[in-house]
Amino acid sequence: MRIAKQDIPVRIDIPGAVARQLTNFGDSAGFGMISGEYFTLGRGTDIAPLLQGLEGDLCQSPHWGYVLQGELTVTYADGTNELISGGDIFYWPPGHTVKVGQDAELILFSPQHEHSQVIDHMLNKLAG
Repeated sequence: MRIAKQDIPVRIDIPGAVARQLTNFGDSAGFGMISGEYFTLGRGTDIAPLLQGLEGDLCQSPHWGYVLQGELTVTYADGTNELISGGDIFYWPPGHTVKVGQDAELILFSPQHEHSQVIDHMLNKLAG
């Protein structure tokens, strides 16, 4: 799920301050500590090969985040694709992969245990 900043409902709009809020933006029930992550990904990067061997050959960690710049295509377990672009906030549920269309920088917040396992798996694939 992604949404552009201008589409997030405005809750407060006063001189000097605008607060936007989208409720029900992903479920974190059952997850412990989260990690804050900053990713820089080059055009053409496709993480699918690094996810092979995980359940469904997909990242099984949810992520919440913001795309600072660039463009990514997220493919979900059901086969649907979603284009995520600079200025979007997003929620990616477990069961996804990512391919980069334009050089991208993004900030993610992820359950640290689950995402560390995925990153460790990817590092083993790279070493191997």
